[in-house]
Amino acid sequence: MSVTDLPDSLLKTGLQRIQREVDATFDAFLPVPDDSRARLVEAMRYAAMGGGKRVRPLLVTATADMFGVDRDAAVRTGCAVEAIHVYSLIHDDLPCMDDDDLRHGKPTLHREFDEATAVLAGDSLHALAFEILSETATCSDPFTRAELIATLAAASGKDGMAGGQMMDIESEGEDYDLHTITRLQQLKTGALLAASVEMGAILGKIAPEGRTHLRAYARDIGLAFQIADDLLDVEGDAEKAGKALRKDEEQGKQTFVTLMGVEPARKQARALVDQAIGHLAGHGTEADLLRALARFIVERDR
Repeated sequence: MSVTDLPDSLLKTGLQRIQREVDATFDAFLPVPDDSRARLVEAMRYAAMGGGKRVRPLLVTATADMFGVDRDAAVRTGCAVEAIHVYSLIHDDLPCMDDDDLRHGKPTLHREFDEATAVLAGDSLHALAFEILSETATCSDPFTRAELIATLAAASGKDGMAGGQMMDIESEGEDYDLHTITRLQQLKTGALLAASVEMGAILGKIAPEGRTHLRAYARDIGLAFQIADDLLDVEGDAEKAGKALRKDEEQGKQTFVTLMGVEPARKQARALVDQAIGHLAGHGTEADLLRALARFIVERDR
């Protein structure tokens, strides 16, 4: 069966399952205290629960499942990645950055609460990610835990997501070329997606040299994901997306779409997905969810 023939139910079931598991895990990690910290934890819960596609945790669990990893360990690891992702969205939405009013179809955190609470909620989710990874309940092997922590830290900081965000801020009004935009997005968007796949393989005790094809898969879907986002920003429905669109054009930012054009960008995204799926040729049906997820990345409407 070709990847285009894969049943929609495979991805739908996978997304629904991980969404339930992520919400349940965050619910367990974030009980609201009976003191003045309650507002902070309520804000963390508001941002982390009940919204988002959960692509990153699904990448972790789908990769880990290929190697027979305990499901609870994989879900907890996926939640650590998602905590970093959610913190980044909270901070991205702040007035000092993108100044957005809507996220996942509801008011952004600083609008629902206040800016100071939003900053602290983002900081606390950042810390929570590494708290989760450091616990023996996530993984009993200290060397695996250390590698998970190092991988997520590298993907989150100056050489990963935060570095890409800085490049994005600096890009306003600048004439970035395609090479620079690609590098920016490999850091801002791609680093955390790549870490998700890598961390699933780390849980599976796959040696670094055995992860080369998975890194290539993750690299290609990371770029495809961002091209799809750029296309959605131009062509998407704000109500379906649950956030403001057309902001890149308003801010004078270069994107894959502005540099390549709509149809060439769409063609490139599809080619990247085909290439990503090709990297999984050495796997059988156990990689079908990763294949379906690659297709979803370019076909989604939000």
